[in-house]
Amino acid sequence: MNVLAEKLNKDIEKEHPFILEMLSDIGKELYYPKGILSQSAEANKQALPRFNATVGIATESGGPMYFDHIQEHFSGYAPKDIYPYAPPSGKQPLREAWKEKILQDNPSLKDKKFVLPIVTNALTHGLSIAADLFVDKGDTVVVPNKFWGNYNLTFGLRRKGNIVTFDLFNEQNKFNTDGLKEAIFQAPGQKTIVVLNFPNNPTGYTPTEEEAETIIAVLKEAAEENRNLVVLLDDAYFGLFYEDSLKESIFGKLIGLDPRILPVKIDGATKENYVWGLRVGFITYGVEDELAAHALEQKTMGLIRGTISSGPHLSQTVILQSLKSDRFAEEKQQKWNIMKARYEKMKAVIYDEKYKDAWEPYPFNSGYFMCIKLRHVNAETLRVHLLNKYEVGTIAVNETDLRIAFSSVEKEDIEELIERIYNGVSDLT
Repeated sequence: MNVLAEKLNKDIEKEHPFILEMLSDIGKELYYPKGILSQSAEANKQALPRFNATVGIATESGGPMYFDHIQEHFSGYAPKDIYPYAPPSGKQPLREAWKEKILQDNPSLKDKKFVLPIVTNALTHGLSIAADLFVDKGDTVVVPNKFWGNYNLTFGLRRKGNIVTFDLFNEQNKFNTDGLKEAIFQAPGQKTIVVLNFPNNPTGYTPTEEEAETIIAVLKEAAEENRNLVVLLDDAYFGLFYEDSLKESIFGKLIGLDPRILPVKIDGATKENYVWGLRVGFITYGVEDELAAHALEQKTMGLIRGTISSGPHLSQTVILQSLKSDRFAEEKQQKWNIMKARYEKMKAVIYDEKYKDAWEPYPFNSGYFMCIKLRHVNAETLRVHLLNKYEVGTIAVNETDLRIAFSSVEKEDIEELIERIYNGVSDLT
């Protein structure tokens, strides 16, 4: 094992030995090399060296070299904020700005310490980093049975984790805390990875504050039974809470709850700020101890360096300027209002008595989506039929469940959309 990795592991063990037990084999071996980037950063910290012949970019007239025909498209951005490599951990001002944002959005984080958010190439990359750091072959990964299919690739196929599901809803159509508890307590071994995605994809459900407290109680109980829990909070649709739900991430409530619980918040600008193609996300570790926090940051930087090297600089610059814009809050509220109006229309239509025999909607109160359980027809058969006859695109989640994204349908078109889906069901029955 590299001596740098050994030093990081000793730092973790000194302050937070349970985190060392949580790391995967590759997680234990990861480190940030003292190579080109670290040496270049050291050179840049000096008082403008006469010649900086470190990092492999071309410069001209004291700045990065670039094509004029490209720069013409970015007249509002300085070349230095576009063309050079961003650090593997991301632009420092962006990391600090995102920290301030999540502090404002999550009251439970008040007076708590955590690792400065590290920039990822959007949410999937953040989940992949977490999988590499913590999941070994055969490790149990607990997720609700309504989950984003990409988890199969990230935690199952790539890392060979054993994905164990529990019913998201109980018989009362509430969050199934008992199912979560059973899945955790039946998991073999001492380490379990728990993935919680709220607002949930595909159902658009976020637990109520009361339900959230029961989730936290289950996690604490499991930790007190000497189980090491890596709790991944997939907060992709954070902030899109419309009614009857927790209005912040569980992340803040888990920090410091028990030394055997490591909360990891994975979020980003992609979904909540409507910039999907810019691919800017963040991974944030709920670790209060300084040495352990630094070690996790270094291991994450090493992983990023060894895969994508660093995220796109231009995208980070755009998001940073957006967060600092005096129009940010106003425009975000405007878009939230549009999304809530679509949600309210969908809720008013989908529960109409007319459709009662065709489907049962799963509870939804947030996010981009809602999901229906079809009573008589196969979801994939219906999905194809809707495409071919009614020009309607939906997602078949499994044999019975159909996901509908009200986020991408104008409010005035939602009633027609649902009627077409109903007609499709009628055709097949």
